[in-house]
Amino acid sequence: MKVLEKYINFVGEKISYLIPVMVALMVFVIISRYFFGIGRTDIQELVMYFHALVFLGCAGYVMNNDEHVRVDIFYRNASDSYKKNINTIFGLLFLIPLIIVTFFYSIETIEASWKMSEASTEAGGLAYVYIQKTLMILFPLTLIAALINQFIKTKWK
Repeated sequence: MKVLEKYINFVGEKISYLIPVMVALMVFVIISRYFFGIGRTDIQELVMYFHALVFLGCAGYVMNNDEHVRVDIFYRNASDSYKKNINTIFGLLFLIPLIIVTFFYSIETIEASWKMSEASTEAGGLAYVYIQKTLMILFPLTLIAALINQFIKTKWK
């Protein structure tokens, strides 16, 4: 259990370091475009790659730390045992199908993208779209790790 949780936290923490890098790169793009009239499509796309990495790679980390978005109408004031039961039921009911569908469709998309060495359609864009699409697999992998960790903490504590 500790190994899985350490893995999830390690991945999430390290990937979250890209957030200030994204901000700095966007500031650079804005300054170069509006003050110097130089468009930097490559850096804009790099920011998109980083954003995808942060969003997809940190999903499990956020869930593992119970910081994910949820509608708290009934959940907020509930007891801990009620919260654990709700998390387990809805994890099984909604999260597992999402993980399965996302995993299988992302595999197909990643394979197709790598086969054609997919590149950006933008002038001056990066030629590595297939690498960005490979990041899609992080979403189901980190979520399933977080869900397994949640089940272990809840049921086999």
